[in-house]
Amino acid sequence: MADFEIAAGPLEEFASNRRLLTVEWGHCDPAGIVYHPRFIDYFDWSCVVLIETALGMKKSAISKVYGMAGIPVVGLSARVTGVVRYGDEIEIVSTITALNRSSFHVRHTLTRDGLPMADCTQMRVWCEHDPKAPTSLKSCEIPAEVREKLRRRAVPSQEAG
Repeated sequence: MADFEIAAGPLEEFASNRRLLTVEWGHCDPAGIVYHPRFIDYFDWSCVVLIETALGMKKSAISKVYGMAGIPVVGLSARVTGVVRYGDEIEIVSTITALNRSSFHVRHTLTRDGLPMADCTQMRVWCEHDPKAPTSLKSCEIPAEVREKLRRRAVPSQEAG
């Protein structure tokens, strides 16, 4: 399969994670409304939690076990549809929506009281350190074991403060 082709199959086939979060003051502007770049932070953190949960290990262990140097975002689309404020209890559901040779797509949905407040789609690339330029990254094939684990559907709740 070429890297740009979207893997076939229903979304239920792919890993998913649900995360509960309380909005902190530091996430907000002086009016107590979540500062818009924080939504991207929420989605970035949620993607890492999704991968850690699917693989059953922390990001530092994933790097050691699979040689992963990072999973940078190479495509991003986000939309904020509601106001989120200090103290709000929010839920972020993150789901792998496509799994390719060296990239994958993630959809994040942020809700408050069951109502959609923001959503985001990300395209990320599985990377290793470039042996020719050790401070650089290069895309590489997602290991078969990782691909298998990202295909399983599991939605544990991850609470965060």
